[in-house]
Amino acid sequence: MIAQIAKMTAVVLAAILLGNWFLAEMRSARRQRLPWYVPYLTPAGILVVLAALGLPILLWFLGRP
Repeated sequence: MIAQIAKMTAVVLAAILLGNWFLAEMRSARRQRLPWYVPYLTPAGILVVLAALGLPILLWFLGRP
């Protein structure tokens, strides 16, 4: 039970850190008036895109019989 809570907490904390990192990249790009796609080319943006596209594909693949 405690191990499961620790695992869930780690995942939530990682998501919060990644989200804040990406949001900082977005704000920085807006301040510099860069194109909209520039934050997605940073390491944080690449991780966000991989999570957004990769997780559904992975779940679909693992859920197949």
